[in-house]
Amino acid sequence: MADQDLATPDTAAPIRQRSAPEPAAARWRRRLVVLGLVLAAVNLRPTVTSLGPLLEEARADLGMSGTVAGLLTSMPAACFALFGIAAPRLARRWGPGAVVCVGLVAITVGLAVRPLMGGTAGFLAASALAFAGIAVGNVLMPVIVKRWFPDRVGPMTGAYSMALSLGSAVAAAVTVPMTDALGGGWRAGLGAWAVLAGVAVLPWPALARDRTGQAAATAPASASAPDSAAAPARTRITRSPTAWALAVFFGLQATGAYITMGWMSQVFRDAGVSASTSGLLLAVTMVMGVPLAFVLPSVAARLRTQGPLVAILGAFGLSAYIGLWLAPAGGAWVWAVLLGISNCSFPLALTMIGMRARTAAGVVRLSAFAQSTGYLLSIPGPLLVGALYQHTGGWDLPIALMAGLMLPQIAAGLLAGRDRAVEDEI
Repeated sequence: MADQDLATPDTAAPIRQRSAPEPAAARWRRRLVVLGLVLAAVNLRPTVTSLGPLLEEARADLGMSGTVAGLLTSMPAACFALFGIAAPRLARRWGPGAVVCVGLVAITVGLAVRPLMGGTAGFLAASALAFAGIAVGNVLMPVIVKRWFPDRVGPMTGAYSMALSLGSAVAAAVTVPMTDALGGGWRAGLGAWAVLAGVAVLPWPALARDRTGQAAATAPASASAPDSAAAPARTRITRSPTAWALAVFFGLQATGAYITMGWMSQVFRDAGVSASTSGLLLAVTMVMGVPLAFVLPSVAARLRTQGPLVAILGAFGLSAYIGLWLAPAGGAWVWAVLLGISNCSFPLALTMIGMRARTAAGVVRLSAFAQSTGYLLSIPGPLLVGALYQHTGGWDLPIALMAGLMLPQIAAGLLAGRDRAVEDEI
């Protein structure tokens, strides 16, 4: 019922305009939305995964310590928390399409500028600009999917997650070969990703001008009678144990993901693996999410509780970390595959966010809370890994920390996966 009410502005628009061309125009607009979503999702991770294989060269050139490098790998989570929580407010003011468009421009500028920086501070600032653009995309992509495809949220979430994983994998795999082809300088290899981000901007100005979905996608819960029940969720979401469980689960899976993207290539390089092979190993980890990110949301949506999936993915993660601790180089390809499967907790978390609220307004509120709070919780992880690596000179303690964090992640996921809605708890 909420979806039907939310769709009212879109269905009423043709009455005021020409009725005959509207169905064809609507179909083309939907195709443009799909193209924009896919291109945007592809560009939400190369900012991070393109840096991992070249982190050693960037650190040496910029004079960056291990602790500062850990800060750099924590910056995505910090920016996602800070700017992600502002995304719903910005979307209500300007429309979700316009905010995503500006976010993609920020990604493009940040990627283009950061290789030009001669010092660590400028490099961090340019990276933060790109991360800010990614943050609003993270939060608003589910909103746009809900608005345009209310009857296909699962498949479209899978397609968006699959494109995101594909972008992560491609950036990890081709950054080093592309750097070599461009002359061997890490700056050119990182800056080249600005071109792909610029291409992703192209469909969004048209979508930003289309305001028909703004009210539907971002309206307050009081905009319609069925959604008025979600009004408490706007002010008391913190009273829901399920919301907190989702936030903790999201935060811990994000911690593991950004440690992997930021440091895993270095783990393999320190074990004697070449830079190009380390990049390929990271790509394998990322590419595992391509098919699984498409399948998992549909499987999770068919289950009353998602706890079994949480436990299975956690077991894969624990196995990978044990393998990395015992034989990082000897079983490198196996550990990369296991980590890739474990990191599919991300699309599972997105799916659970959509299933733990009864109304569209509740989903928006829960998404903003779980993602922003979760990313805030994930900030210390990559930073602590960098500090432990610098002060111990090895990976035993950092890997032990990664494995230890899997246990509370599984526990929080089991709680978040229970069959209940946040509206019932508040």
